[in-house]
Amino acid sequence: MVLPGYANADIFAFTDSTGITHFSNVPTDGRFKLLIAAPPEPAGVVQGHTIDWLARSAIYDQAITGAARANTIQAALVRAVIVVESGFNPRAVSKKGAVGLMQLQPATARRYGVKNIYDPEQNIRAGAHYLSDLLVRFDSNLELALAAYNAGEEAVERYGRHVPPFRETMSYVPSVMRVYQRLLEQAHAS
Repeated sequence: MVLPGYANADIFAFTDSTGITHFSNVPTDGRFKLLIAAPPEPAGVVQGHTIDWLARSAIYDQAITGAARANTIQAALVRAVIVVESGFNPRAVSKKGAVGLMQLQPATARRYGVKNIYDPEQNIRAGAHYLSDLLVRFDSNLELALAAYNAGEEAVERYGRHVPPFRETMSYVPSVMRVYQRLLEQAHAS
């Protein structure tokens, strides 16, 4: 998992009447609602260092919406996974070798026909397909599907179809769920 970056402000969002989600660290009107409270900056981070994941997120809206629709899952779920996995950095690579916006393992990317794991559209399409397959495998249990996305399908099975007691996974699942719920709330408020 790659954190979205060190922002110096909270992140706000709203979904407009056409279904497009707008992100900002400076809400310009009352439609914006708090999405993610910025974590305190860790020691060693230069004050003022921010990442432009908010600006980058908009260019992937069409790919996210199309992939979600093709795999009968909500775009908000795909977007939430991307926020937590890569902060919309298509060149992100984790310590464990996961790559791209949706942090696909190379084997998973191959499984879903990805030729270029760094290509945002291919990465999003494969990640959404994988999420959809995990939801089917785990009987629409979103927490288990997210745990499997993070720790692997076999890990969830090995722990009796429960979230594996891995520190990263136990943090990952609620993080994605929190972002997902906020995106859904904003979409319904629009």
